[in-house]
Amino acid sequence: MVLLRAEGIHKAYEGQPLLTGVSLEVERGEIVSLLGPSGSGKTTLLRIIAGLESFDSGRVTLEGQDITKVPVHHRGVVLMFQEYALFPHRSVGQNVAFGLRMRRLPRGQIEARVREMLALVGLQGFGNRNVIELSGGERQRVALARSLAPEPRLLLLDEPLGSLDRTLRERLLEDLSAVLRRVNVTAIVVTHDQAEAFALADRVALLHETQVIQEGTPEDIYRYPATPWVARFLGLSNLFTADVVGEREVTAPFGSLTFDPGDFARLVPEPGTGGTLLILPWGIRFAEDHHSENMFTATVSRRIFQGRTTKLELAIGEERLGMTLSMEDRMPREGERVRVRIAPSALRWFEQDEVERVKEPVSPPDLGTASRTPS
Repeated sequence: MVLLRAEGIHKAYEGQPLLTGVSLEVERGEIVSLLGPSGSGKTTLLRIIAGLESFDSGRVTLEGQDITKVPVHHRGVVLMFQEYALFPHRSVGQNVAFGLRMRRLPRGQIEARVREMLALVGLQGFGNRNVIELSGGERQRVALARSLAPEPRLLLLDEPLGSLDRTLRERLLEDLSAVLRRVNVTAIVVTHDQAEAFALADRVALLHETQVIQEGTPEDIYRYPATPWVARFLGLSNLFTADVVGEREVTAPFGSLTFDPGDFARLVPEPGTGGTLLILPWGIRFAEDHHSENMFTATVSRRIFQGRTTKLELAIGEERLGMTLSMEDRMPREGERVRVRIAPSALRWFEQDEVERVKEPVSPPDLGTASRTPS
């Protein structure tokens, strides 16, 4: 059942569009992430849903009711800010109880609910602590407990982990996901971090330049990005100009490649069509077989170790190509001659009109000036 529906939302500020015809549906009990770079309109949309921002045209409904003119405090929607906005002069328990007191619930019921929420976020016994004595991660948990305490119809989270350092953010990410699912709350999470969006959300709406340009499950968006820009934003940088030369076959700067039948059938491009080829990093492997499908030979002229992935500059005659691949047990050394095999199922195709909609160039990225990995 659809809980929230935003339809054709337009918003401009001083003549500059912030949202252009954005529509979004959120099912009851679903967690949806609004993912995109700064300035894409995701926080503006969140504030419109919360009632903190007006809009020029469109419609927002909650459980079928038009809430466009409903005051913020009557919507049953809770917004958790990035900065947490805790009251420094109140204890942890008093912060968590704030929304419950506003509803004038009995004291005993409030105290029981506060204990329940603190236990939920792993802060049992913290009720009398002063919030200014807490770490950043503990404050984040208090803010989450306060947001969940009134049992909102819809919880909105604006960059909930954005103010934490990377190590703490990664540690709390799983906890946040577990808590949201344990209470079965309907939530919208704004983030610019793809890993955060994928870990938290059942479904992702990707915004770029004031519009939703792709929507789907995290796995579908990662495996089948809609445009070269989406691929780049997700960190998929193996993009090459290419041409269709036959059924399931394209030619790229390093030779001809054959697609998986099912993936190529999604597009059905005509021979002679020009566009962009994406190779997913897990589909690039080093092979011993001389006669495998989708294979070419190259020399590793440079490599940059990046942990889970490695960037290679491959020399094929006079051509220099940058490729990012998933880490293997043994990576080739610089100067080593290698045979590279591309899995047909790791190939994706973008037609020419999709390339032209993207402002950024789609040629392989420069490997930059990073120091070389020791051989």
